Amino acid sequence: MQVCSVCSEQTPKYRCPACKIRYCSLGCYKKHKDTCVPVEKPPSPKTEAEGVVSSESWTVDDLLHEDDIIDKVSLQRLQLLGQSKGLRDLLCNPHLRQLLRSIDSADSKEDAMKAAMQEPLFVEFSDQCLKIVEDKKKSLTSSEDGYL
Repeated sequence: MQVCSVCSEQTPKYRCPACKIRYCSLGCYKKHKDTCVPVEKPPSPKTEAEGVVSSESWTVDDLLHEDDIIDKVSLQRLQLLGQSKGLRDLLCNPHLRQLLRSIDSADSKEDAMKAAMQEPLFVEFSDQCLKIVEDKKKSLTSSEDGYL
């Protein structure tokens, strides 16, 4: 179990975007931000630029800036997730909320996702999210093509 890097008392719920340390509360963040030293990413080696796959994990920020991603979901479609009653009903489940928190706070998001996908409740949640995004994607595409 990890502890807050600032107070060393509570379980951390958050991660500093600049230096990646973990902290538990707004108070700890305020204490930390005065001494925060952002982590600089090392420059990519030439071999990575030539197409060699890196063992380094991708972050959401890395992916959001890629223009050639095929399965990119628009902000408009993502906002439809917040309007779904079915999704809101699922999120009332404390076990699902805990699963989502554990994924968010995991050091290895990939491993945490693999573990969560073994839980039927999480599979139901992810299927519901995909259904909302994909249904609207089809509707938007059809309406753009004049087929609605």
